[in-house]
Amino acid sequence: METLQKEWKTYLAEDSDAVLTKEPLQHSEAEWKKILTPQQFEILRREGTERPFTSPLNDEKRDGVFVCAGCSLPLFTSAMKFDSGTGWPSFFTTIPGAFETKKDFKLIWPRVEYHCVRCGGHHGHVFNDGPRPTGERWCNNGVALRFIPKGDQA
Repeated sequence: METLQKEWKTYLAEDSDAVLTKEPLQHSEAEWKKILTPQQFEILRREGTERPFTSPLNDEKRDGVFVCAGCSLPLFTSAMKFDSGTGWPSFFTTIPGAFETKKDFKLIWPRVEYHCVRCGGHHGHVFNDGPRPTGERWCNNGVALRFIPKGDQA
């Protein structure tokens, strides 16, 4: 696990446009509306949720890195992804320092919600029903992600 998190950059394409700084990025609501699609705005800025099984990233199997759709900060690698059967891209761990978490009480039971550390964009919730070695399931809205494949993979 430690190696997977430490060596995540081996999944990053050489010509990647990923942003490696965690320096906070702030925009006004109007600026975000210009940068993001309406669905991305609803999820990243309004903490919405996309319908399950609608994201093509749910079936993404190539080597690469998943970055924030709002600011291009690397969040997960393909080696961290697993098929949870829930209909959303799911990961058993993250790139270290990519997210901040908070309690979400929108449903009857409290959940742990996570946001991009750079732009504050909402990505999803983390649950304790994932696979080994962490037992975690980082359940992510696909529209909040952008996938950068490593190298020339069709």
